[in-house]
Amino acid sequence: MIFTIATRELRSLFLSPLAWVILAVTQLLLAWVFLNAMDVFFSLQAKLATIPNAPGVTDLVVSPLLETASILLLIISPLLTMRLLSEERRNRTLDLLIASPLSITEIVLGKYLGIVLFMLLYILMLSLMPLALETGTSLDIGKMLSGFFGLFLLLGAICAAGLYMSSLTDNPVIAAISSFGLLLLLWLMNNHGATQADASSVLNYLAITSHLSVFLRGLVRTADISYYLLFIVGFLVLTIRQLETRRLQA
Repeated sequence: MIFTIATRELRSLFLSPLAWVILAVTQLLLAWVFLNAMDVFFSLQAKLATIPNAPGVTDLVVSPLLETASILLLIISPLLTMRLLSEERRNRTLDLLIASPLSITEIVLGKYLGIVLFMLLYILMLSLMPLALETGTSLDIGKMLSGFFGLFLLLGAICAAGLYMSSLTDNPVIAAISSFGLLLLLWLMNNHGATQADASSVLNYLAITSHLSVFLRGLVRTADISYYLLFIVGFLVLTIRQLETRRLQA
């Protein structure tokens, strides 16, 4: 039943003009960033040829592209996750869903999987830009895959947080603002942590984007993977508890 709910959510997203507009606008913005990074790379190519172990196209084009994509994800994801549960509450269909033979865990995981699959399309469309460079230059495939893996984990964490915020209210706008506020706070922690002498400060570790920078450098560490997985599981558990409380109250 999890996949049935996920398919329903994915279909409803594709029926929404907002989702298509978000995909179109973000891809246009990322295409501009990609082309601009290519111009910078070509302008520096003569200087880079004289530098030993100079950064390549993966460092100067692909990594900035993925970093920009992560910022866009922080902005657009609340617009997509806001309706997952809050709209069900507003339309009075959440109580019917909760009262069905489905378990709360299946409902939450189905909703979560649906939005993750949609956002995965965002990443797949994004991957076409750097892959196009493979025909004319040599990419560091390992570093690029590490960056995309980190972006996928970040995406999963953002969707989990947005799903929880959507479970707290029946107003999608409030859910979107709350999600954006939480994600902005976690992003600002990274900026504050970057100013500290100790790079392993608590704030820097809690920042949701600080771990992505490690993946963009081509490093796949257990600590960073664990952070995102614990983040995802934590917010999914909170969402399940929230819906279980609502079922008991009903």
